[in-house]
Amino acid sequence: MIPMICRHERLPHTFVLRTEQWIDAPREQVFEFFADAFQLEAITPPWLHFHVLTPRPIPMAPGALIDYRLRLRGIPIRWRTEIDVWEPPVRFVDRQLKGPYALWEHEHTFEDHGERTLMRDEVAYRLPFARVLGPIAQWLMVRRDLEQIFRYRAEVIARYFAPDNSVGQGTERAAIANVTHAPGSVE
Repeated sequence: MIPMICRHERLPHTFVLRTEQWIDAPREQVFEFFADAFQLEAITPPWLHFHVLTPRPIPMAPGALIDYRLRLRGIPIRWRTEIDVWEPPVRFVDRQLKGPYALWEHEHTFEDHGERTLMRDEVAYRLPFARVLGPIAQWLMVRRDLEQIFRYRAEVIARYFAPDNSVGQGTERAAIANVTHAPGSVE
């Protein structure tokens, strides 16, 4: 899985990140994993210090608001997203309301292929001050950071759903469970 980033076809100063990943699990199981916003803590690289701030449970539906905290290059950031589309187990879309981007719309889709699922991510994003700093920041930092984040995410997801991989699967599932469900993990 290599994230592909290109310019948006219609929106000026906007980029699109696209990924595809085959997951060795049925679509309903994969969607259930992603329906839990707290799984983001486990599939986000540790260097971002990412935490979900919204208390459990988060009822997922259009209009659901989710607050996060992270550190980007040492700078503390608060991020709020809203679920715009919720169509289990096919797709959902989250949109940034507050955060580091001028635009962030992330569509997650899940295609059923029997015991496997093809998961796709498409993120349309625009940087603040896009006309002035956007191209420079995009090529110097943002593109590289997003590629690293989505590669890390793909590796964790692959290990989590690995069939008959008792070391990776058991260890990763336990680690994810501990990270996302540990008391006090959300500050």
